Amino acid sequence: MGECIFCRIADGKIPAAKVYEDDSTISFLDIMPANKGHCLVVPKKHYETLLDIPDEDLKNLITVTKKVVKALSLSIGNGSYNLVMNNGKEAGQLVAHAHIHIIPRFKSDRLRIKWSHKKYTDKEMKDVQEKIKKFV
Repeated sequence: MGECIFCRIADGKIPAAKVYEDDSTISFLDIMPANKGHCLVVPKKHYETLLDIPDEDLKNLITVTKKVVKALSLSIGNGSYNLVMNNGKEAGQLVAHAHIHIIPRFKSDRLRIKWSHKKYTDKEMKDVQEKIKKFV
């Protein structure tokens, strides 16, 4: 995936403000942060979405995410944060390489993650529940 910007960062071909790196995962500051300290946690191998990541690599990705969250919280002095993972264009994924955003939150940051709430009828909820359960 020579054109993927995250693959190029992982390969050291593009500089990044790295905060963590191991054999399979890298974490660095987002160049367009929602708040100061906003980090990305990225598998070094190219996977497009969560569903493409093998379970072992996914375990490492979330373990590294937890390490970076702890380090970020200790370094900036707060424990509030959002974890965001956009999967697919319709979900807002801009780089087609799986990654987790760690966004530190502050009382006065005015950042809002907002969606409009929908309602189910009882029948709709039951139908959706049954459809999902068939594949779990």
